[in-house]
Amino acid sequence: MSRGPRAVLTRRDWGDDETGCSILHVDMDAFFASVELTRRPELVGRPVIVGGAERSVVLAATYEARAFGVHSAMPMALARRLCPQAVVVPPDHGAYQDASRAVMEIVREITALVEQISIDEAFLDVSGARRRLGAPTLIAQALRARVRAEVGITCSVGIASTKFVAKLASTHAKPDGMLLIPAAATVDFLRTLPVGALWGVGERTEKVLAGWGISTVAELADTDVATLQAAVGKAAGAHLHDLAWGRDPRPVDPGRTEQSIGAETTFAQDLYDPAVIGSALLGLADRCATRLRSQSFVARTVSVKVRTSDFRTLTRSRTLASPTDVAQEIHAVALELVRGVDRRGLPVRLVGVRAEGLERREDAVEQPTLEESVREGAGAQRAAERTLDQIRGRFGMNSIGPASTRRRSTTTGADVELS
Repeated sequence: MSRGPRAVLTRRDWGDDETGCSILHVDMDAFFASVELTRRPELVGRPVIVGGAERSVVLAATYEARAFGVHSAMPMALARRLCPQAVVVPPDHGAYQDASRAVMEIVREITALVEQISIDEAFLDVSGARRRLGAPTLIAQALRARVRAEVGITCSVGIASTKFVAKLASTHAKPDGMLLIPAAATVDFLRTLPVGALWGVGERTEKVLAGWGISTVAELADTDVATLQAAVGKAAGAHLHDLAWGRDPRPVDPGRTEQSIGAETTFAQDLYDPAVIGSALLGLADRCATRLRSQSFVARTVSVKVRTSDFRTLTRSRTLASPTDVAQEIHAVALELVRGVDRRGLPVRLVGVRAEGLERREDAVEQPTLEESVREGAGAQRAAERTLDQIRGRFGMNSIGPASTRRRSTTTGADVELS
């Protein structure tokens, strides 16, 4: 999801020399919202926001809604004030996962060198596909056409000689566009950008650099490395200077895997009730476990997030004796962790569950325990949850789930799926 700063002058024709430009960055346009429009075509052309109740946040917004200032991660209450005429639809994470898989299948037909970095974006190295499929721009055009025809959504593609510049190019191609940055034009392209466009420059670093009189990539590039290192640290200063001059040697890594999988929910009202909180945790654990199994991962660590009514956020984690993809096991640990959080007597606004320390299931080594019956029980539970996966695969993610989570719709606001 590209949300970095953009420069108006950057979206122009930078030339047509594709020599050495074998890196593509593919980014779905307003992904969650676009998927919803494929199921609700009557909403096409209208401002649409994907999210939950007033107390939740915006997960996605169509470009018609963005024109009013709405953007992802914005509080829903504010989004509704900015665009009261918007149609708000609840998220369906199962549908988004299905659309993502469909797009990535198309992408992987082009080349095996694919590095998926989120549910809706990926890098491709098409150097080995040029003889078969043509120039990178032709590959990108064909890819965009197939995604539109087969999945019903649009994507933007950036083409460059490095991953960093390709990602910037796709951001400036949005929506539904393509932008080639020839290798020879890389530095000129970068010099049109605000410094916040550089990877690693968040709000805090941007303020620090502004204090040193650096607000554009051009100003950063023209600053000596020693000064940058004094401003932001030795490693960061050297790295940002390299990026400002277009130096990014990292290859597309098809072996990259997700580091964690998580989900969270914001309650419609602040809650004290441990039974309702526990039910929400079970639903979140179920979603984490489902995604783990769908990607053949197991997790070695479970972490939780608790946000109290005063907006204080607390996190806790625990490493497991044996890695797991079983919802009941994740839930048991998450529940114990949440019970151990000192809330200072305050009600809970939000809870989240995250599975961390991921590894491929076939590579995982389970630690034998004295309680073999417990492990056998876990095996039976996993078999039961795999049956749930099959039912959901046929009838949809919301068709079946743990019984104690069925009443959550009346007690919670929005669920957020986190990669």
